[in-house]
Amino acid sequence: MKLLFDKLSNKCSQYTTNLYSTSFSFGIKALDKEIHEPIYNIYGFVRLADEIVDSFHDYNKQELFYDFKSQTIKSIKDKISLNPILNSFQKTVHEFNIEKELIETFFNSMEMDLNKQIYDEEKYKLYVLGSAEVVGLMCLRVFVTGNDERYNLLKPYAMRLGAAFQKVNFLRDANSDFKTLGRTYFPGVDMTNFDKYQKQKIENEIEDDFKEALTGIKMLPALSKGGVYLAYRYYYILFTKIKSLSSSRILEERIRVSNINKLFIMIVSMCKHKLKLI
Repeated sequence: MKLLFDKLSNKCSQYTTNLYSTSFSFGIKALDKEIHEPIYNIYGFVRLADEIVDSFHDYNKQELFYDFKSQTIKSIKDKISLNPILNSFQKTVHEFNIEKELIETFFNSMEMDLNKQIYDEEKYKLYVLGSAEVVGLMCLRVFVTGNDERYNLLKPYAMRLGAAFQKVNFLRDANSDFKTLGRTYFPGVDMTNFDKYQKQKIENEIEDDFKEALTGIKMLPALSKGGVYLAYRYYYILFTKIKSLSSSRILEERIRVSNINKLFIMIVSMCKHKLKLI
């Protein structure tokens, strides 16, 4: 019967991913089928933690967060949880030897979102490390299917890709983060006086992350390269769209890539992968 519960747990993580992120869902579908499940399981876990600190304003977020963290630790120790998403995540943690340090670092960044922060350079780097770079490393454990040598080789590139994605998210969500949640992640940036020079500096930083990350994507195994490249292309096109807009515009709305464009990106990316042009 445990196998049936595991199947239910995996389906919950998959449904969570599909409901919350069409872009990551597109990317996962482009991965080899044998690694769909563990990537859904990682995303489901990350999404649930993020949802607590970002959305549950009418509840005691601190209490919910620390309870969720405690449940996560217990699920990994016990190798089971009655929370289906945590059950699927702990299974993936054990199957792919995901380090507990990565999970702890992730929680440290999520905890920072429980209170308003003034982000200096050190806090900014710590937040990006925990909220994005270590998530990239969790996924990398799956992408290299347990090969420690390849994992260590690709580790810095996976971190840069995670950082690029997160920084693009910061720009994309600047409106809601600042106006609704009172957050400004970029150090030394006053969002009430956000100008083109500040925006350009951030964009240069992101461009460097993307450039470095692409080198690593080209070294990924075939079963994961197509999906990761697709996610890279989606985020890079979103980044290009953000770059084309004024600094005031991104504080007025959440910038998106249409579903039609996402489909086009998927087709082009997969053709490049099939033709071994990546």
